[in-house]
Amino acid sequence: MNRSKCTQCGLVNLPSDESCRRCGASLVEATQTTSEPVQASAEPTEPPAHKRRNALRMGWILGTTLILLFAAYMSLLLTSQELEYDQRQTVKAATAILEQKGFSRQAFVLNHLVQYRNTDNWWNNYLGHHTAYAATNFPFEVMTLYPEFFDTTVDDTERAAILLHESYHLFGSGEAAALEGAWRNKAKLGWTADKYEHTKVWINTRDLTSSSVPKLFSCGTDGHSDCLP
Repeated sequence: MNRSKCTQCGLVNLPSDESCRRCGASLVEATQTTSEPVQASAEPTEPPAHKRRNALRMGWILGTTLILLFAAYMSLLLTSQELEYDQRQTVKAATAILEQKGFSRQAFVLNHLVQYRNTDNWWNNYLGHHTAYAATNFPFEVMTLYPEFFDTTVDDTERAAILLHESYHLFGSGEAAALEGAWRNKAKLGWTADKYEHTKVWINTRDLTSSSVPKLFSCGTDGHSDCLP
């Protein structure tokens, strides 16, 4: 049988008693207080050692990667030359056409995120390339514009077509995707056959696109005509 002990005088009372027979102290409050379990205080525990080691290792990897990427980016700039003033103005005029024709995303990147150069950096020299109007180093957003970009093109619209092609590389697309994207958007840009089909840039681009993306040139009675207006 459970008995209630008075916390005031120590007298053991009957379980039915609500107050102490000797001193009159309440036994109900004492019983409730002593019957409540004592909760252990929750103390924060430290994460396991292996989690801390993994976090530290990931921090080192991320930090080292960022340092290497920055060093590579700077090496591309230091081993090449920036555009001259007149060349920068030419690029701005071509980019303005892209923006006017609705290529705002490409124009933003070309205006604000690209570092333009007029000579090859060490990586371009190492890889080598065929005769080109421009070359883009992704993901560093470094674009080299060769003399042909300024001298061979007939106007700013044609230069805008080249920049549109290179913008696909700025977003990580390969050569075939860049050729297809620029060719599909040539009418929107205003770079069309009725005005440019005899220019060197048009002819070179058409030949490269037809060999890389033949599906765009499977129309007409001969099955080899341009499918796009």
